[in-house]
Amino acid sequence: MSYLGVGVSPGNVPVYHGSKLTVIDRRVRLTELVLRCVICGLAILAAVLVGFDTQVKEVFIVQKKAKFTDMKALIFLVVANGLAAAYSLVQVLRCVWSMVRRSVLFNKPLAWAIFSGDQVMAYLTFAAVAAAAQSAALAKLGQPELQWMKICNMYGKFCNQIGEGIASALLVSLSMVALSAISAFSLFRLYGDNKRKSNGTW
Repeated sequence: MSYLGVGVSPGNVPVYHGSKLTVIDRRVRLTELVLRCVICGLAILAAVLVGFDTQVKEVFIVQKKAKFTDMKALIFLVVANGLAAAYSLVQVLRCVWSMVRRSVLFNKPLAWAIFSGDQVMAYLTFAAVAAAAQSAALAKLGQPELQWMKICNMYGKFCNQIGEGIASALLVSLSMVALSAISAFSLFRLYGDNKRKSNGTW
């Protein structure tokens, strides 16, 4: 039995056959693959830019080294982007494998798992970017009321590279939001397909 290009296995699990995939199916899957590759690359870039950023300055004859571990928000940013890169890599392999086989066993538990994972990564990366951006603003502008100096006046190179890392991380979080929308579409379409099949039996 099939309906709208969807075959039904003996276990009532929708199976999308490569020969019957619609144009929109292919475009969604290709967009998902591209986004996951972009997220993986940008997340690695953000983690590397922040994680390997150091600068040494001499302050009152004492050498002080600025590094990302000096700020907890930057540690959070590196960890979050590392997790996003690893998660995206796993999902890229899943997407490539399904495209090579030209068939996808796409049941509701798997769809919910992907949707939930994308949601968690989106919230995690956005939280990391927000925390890092706030810390970066304090380092750049200081806080005169509390007599906090402008750290970036002293560690200019360090701050510039951190800014580049935060920009990359922001692109990661925005891409994760777009990806969450795609996974939501893929999930809730399964319920729509089941409803149409039920109507088609009458």
